[in-house]
Amino acid sequence: MGALPMLHLLLPILAMLTFPMTQLKPVAAQRLYADSRWIVDETGRRVKLTCVNWPAHLKPLLAEGLSERPADAIAKKIREMGFNCVRLTWALELPMNETLASLTVERSFQNLGLSEALVGIKSNNPSLVNLPLMEAYKSMMTSLRNNKVMVILDNHLTTPGWCCSADDGNGFFGDKYFDPQVWIQGLHKMATMATGFSNVIGMSLRNELRGPRQNVDDWYKYMQEGAKTVHAANPNVLVILSGLNYDKDLSFLRNRPVSLSFTKKLVFEMHWYGFTNGQAWQSGNPNDVCGAVSNDVMGQSMFLLEQGYPLFVSEFGIDERGINVNDNRYFNCFMAMAAEFDWDSALWSLQGSYYLRQGVVGMEEYYGLFNYDWSGVRNSTFLRRISALQSPFQGPGGKPTVAHKVIFHPLTGLCILRRSRSSLLVLGPCEYSEPWNYTPQNALQLVGKLLYLRAVELGSPASLGMTPTDPGVKWEMISASRMHLSSKARDGSTVCLGVSAGNTVVVEACKCLSDDSSCDPASQWFKLVDRTRL
Repeated sequence: MGALPMLHLLLPILAMLTFPMTQLKPVAAQRLYADSRWIVDETGRRVKLTCVNWPAHLKPLLAEGLSERPADAIAKKIREMGFNCVRLTWALELPMNETLASLTVERSFQNLGLSEALVGIKSNNPSLVNLPLMEAYKSMMTSLRNNKVMVILDNHLTTPGWCCSADDGNGFFGDKYFDPQVWIQGLHKMATMATGFSNVIGMSLRNELRGPRQNVDDWYKYMQEGAKTVHAANPNVLVILSGLNYDKDLSFLRNRPVSLSFTKKLVFEMHWYGFTNGQAWQSGNPNDVCGAVSNDVMGQSMFLLEQGYPLFVSEFGIDERGINVNDNRYFNCFMAMAAEFDWDSALWSLQGSYYLRQGVVGMEEYYGLFNYDWSGVRNSTFLRRISALQSPFQGPGGKPTVAHKVIFHPLTGLCILRRSRSSLLVLGPCEYSEPWNYTPQNALQLVGKLLYLRAVELGSPASLGMTPTDPGVKWEMISASRMHLSSKARDGSTVCLGVSAGNTVVVEACKCLSDDSSCDPASQWFKLVDRTRL
């Protein structure tokens, strides 16, 4: 498998680390609430949703991978990988087309010519073979519940198949396959069904609204009606509303909030991929692209956090082979924002392959955590990297601490910390980072200590000094990405923080500050992330 560009320099570093991977203990809470911008349990403690998408909306209408591994084994592996939640997709025809939903798994796969996959299901999940498709879907919810994994039910589209295109008839209210009243009836059925599952904590009303029919007035009309329907049928679940333009635009809510009788169950969702912005990451300078795209994301959705709503990034992900330059550059920027804003999120995706996608039997999914035959993880480096996002930096509950910052390195998902209380600064898991302050004088000071991050000499390790007036102690965030930490070396030259092949934080010449699109600055990107809990 491929490693992410630049990370090949750091793989020996990661292997040297003796720290365990950060994992948020999965929970299966019966009721969650929206408390300002946070999702919390009944005690008011934040529950950070760290989910993975598990598709069950394609033509077989069965969760992917069950021909390769037992359902319980997949659910256990989800927990082992640090996720506490699954976004389980469904097609509207599952609850609304009784003829289709009553087909057995065996008959569904026979009808689609998936004889080899059916043999695998008989071997790995024999109890599913004679179940109707709806009962098989519920069986996955049961398996996840038994393994203490929360579930968000996501209405992905109407007709089973691959999603999405602007003209597939599933995009917006009134499209060929998107009758609003049928959709509302389907939401009611699924919400009612979910009352029997304590681990179903949310319902996402519709995935990626899109196409030429989309308009704001119909969004308010039908999304509010759908939200009311779900809440009336199942007041326990979070009601999750998606935006327009493939779920990247919620900007219309800035000055026109939704009108609903309930608030403590309302969550908004957004999607963000590298291809959301075409090939901009590959064709442009990553500093400039990250700055521009981050500003765009702020304007289209992030304002909702300031308005006091949780924002769930329900799809993000990359080609985990590490060969897609556009994806790799985007993900460095994504990691920085995800840590800074401490998002609830759902990775796309779990599956290493599909039974049937777009007419291709057994298509491989390079965005999938599992490898092709579901025998193991596709890219363990990627999994370790995103583990940084699986524990909360902020939010109510937990072990409180004085508000401070950690210095986060998006390329690795690690933070700057001291090795063995010495002055040597290295990258390591963020939970081991001592607290930092970014002072009004632009110094990075260890909280409660007269120790300051210092640049002494180009090519040397960064160190800790005790003189706050030293020129090398002043650090400014430069470049359009606002992630180069820059200072002055002893000889007066401008330098930036970087990372050596020995896991040491070093002082380097700043790179990629011009418009050169061939240069990747990610090894020198650092983000100052607020932390209020341990």
